[in-house]
Amino acid sequence: MTELETFAGELARVAARASLPFFRTDLAEINKAGPGSFDPVTEGDRAAERALRQAIKARYPEHGIIGEEYGEERPDADNVWILDPIDGTRAFISGLPLWTTLIGLRQNGVPTIGVVGQPYIGEIFIGGPSGAYLLMRDGTQTPIATRQCATLEDAVAATTDADIFQGADRQGWERLKSSVRLARYGCDAYAYAMLAAGRIDVVAESELKVWDWSALMPLVKAAGGSFTGWDGQMPTAEDGRVLALGDARLCAPALAQLNGQSDL
Repeated sequence: MTELETFAGELARVAARASLPFFRTDLAEINKAGPGSFDPVTEGDRAAERALRQAIKARYPEHGIIGEEYGEERPDADNVWILDPIDGTRAFISGLPLWTTLIGLRQNGVPTIGVVGQPYIGEIFIGGPSGAYLLMRDGTQTPIATRQCATLEDAVAATTDADIFQGADRQGWERLKSSVRLARYGCDAYAYAMLAAGRIDVVAESELKVWDWSALMPLVKAAGGSFTGWDGQMPTAEDGRVLALGDARLCAPALAQLNGQSDL
């Protein structure tokens, strides 16, 4: 792997050492959302992001950083690390090992390296210019790839929660769900890792922030899949609707279902 890909994998281990001691403990969470909603954050989230920022600044002080918990530093730099220290905090506080750390590197505005790390299981999924790999705690490194799936009727789809979709987006998800063989919920970013590893074929979500998807795009693409917004273009910070596909042949029919069009 390249120097930056290797460093991205090292960052996943840095975050794991910071977050894992808090998992399945009695730590308290803080609700970042207003009354009637729930958007939790824990000291595990914050400790992991602090550790990541410290490691990046020590190695690459000229690089920028965008993180969910501590904001932006030099966001216009040529190289910007985009961090979600614990994606799936609801799973984290529920004791479910489906939360992950997301580490993305954006170069000249384009996400090029992505890491999805699951510390409890001991998995690091990494994708970049050198390809896509699964790194295990014992040091093994295995290439991964998406699987062939020509039709939605044969596909396994996933989303975090159907309730994230509102209005027309909810109708789009329901159409897509009715078109596939199987739909799964509750995996957060781990679903994209399973897509890159050839176990899931379609992931559709909405209302994602830039730190939610910037690591996922390079991983999915390096594994042979495709990653797009619901408009068929590259996702943006303003439109958090994303679609990941293991087989490019699913792109047109999946977009058609999401957008309520017979053909795209």
